[in-house]
Amino acid sequence: MKYRKLGETALNLPVITFGAWATGGWMWGGSEKQDAINAIKASYDLGVNAIDTAPVYGQGASEEIVGEAIKSIARDKIHILTKYGMRWDLTKGDFGFKSKNNDGQDIDIYKYAGKESIIKECEDSLRRLGTDYIDLYQIHWPESTTPIAETMEAVAQLIKDGKIRYAGVCNYNAEQMSEAEKVIKLASNQVPYSMVKRGIEQEVIPYCLNYNKSVIAYSPLERGLLTGKIKPGHVFGEGDHRAGLPFFQGENLKKTNAFLESIKPLADDKGISLGQLVLLWTLEQPGITITLVGARNTQQAIQNAKAVDASISAEEVAAITEKLDQLALVI
Repeated sequence: MKYRKLGETALNLPVITFGAWATGGWMWGGSEKQDAINAIKASYDLGVNAIDTAPVYGQGASEEIVGEAIKSIARDKIHILTKYGMRWDLTKGDFGFKSKNNDGQDIDIYKYAGKESIIKECEDSLRRLGTDYIDLYQIHWPESTTPIAETMEAVAQLIKDGKIRYAGVCNYNAEQMSEAEKVIKLASNQVPYSMVKRGIEQEVIPYCLNYNKSVIAYSPLERGLLTGKIKPGHVFGEGDHRAGLPFFQGENLKKTNAFLESIKPLADDKGISLGQLVLLWTLEQPGITITLVGARNTQQAIQNAKAVDASISAEEVAAITEKLDQLALVI
């Protein structure tokens, strides 16, 4: 495994960090708990000593599974990244969206980052994870009802209290990051980034490069789209959120698969999968520090971690990017 320093912190994180969204089952059509635990352990054995999760993933289920998976690992050997600011158990802040919990019951998700809520969420996360501190604590989404200063003051207090080590944000734009920095030193911004979703290249990445903030790229495989395993006509399981996303429909899916077929010979030459090649390309993009990659079973976890056993040249990166620039998806 290869590691990179997160911003100006003391954290050296694996470039392939375990993303535990699907681990909680929520929005992915179910997940077997033991499979998820085995996937986390298999990743750790290959050097993936960092896991990113969140309370809202399965409404606590993901954090509990992560906590169980790591309880036999010395705490200073594993890095825990989690989040706050999405509530399913109150109606405060900005309404986010309607969803269903893992029992199929309707729930409303709210984005809320008031001080008292953050303190409560942190305590709940510590309990579910079975730890007394969190390495990186990140606001999950910006919200409009709480001043950023109030939110970050609460996080600063948690750092002072020793309950978290560093502060990060997710899905913030450059202006919001700048506002947060007036109160607290940010380590990173976790944002969506993939071959087919490169919007952060315009403002977020330049800001992060300029101020030495790390970019944690989530969904680098675009929820499985860029593995090449999802073909036109694919039927998703009940509760799988991907069924309604434009990336997985009609011409978009056809065009993406045609692009993937065009770069498959390069993957074949290297003896790696398409997904592994996609991860290598992503990690060579300016400003991208680490990628979050999910796995629902041991096989997926091993394949993800082993992506960095291969390498990709600057010329190969440029050739892939040239093909991407011609990929006209309608999103």
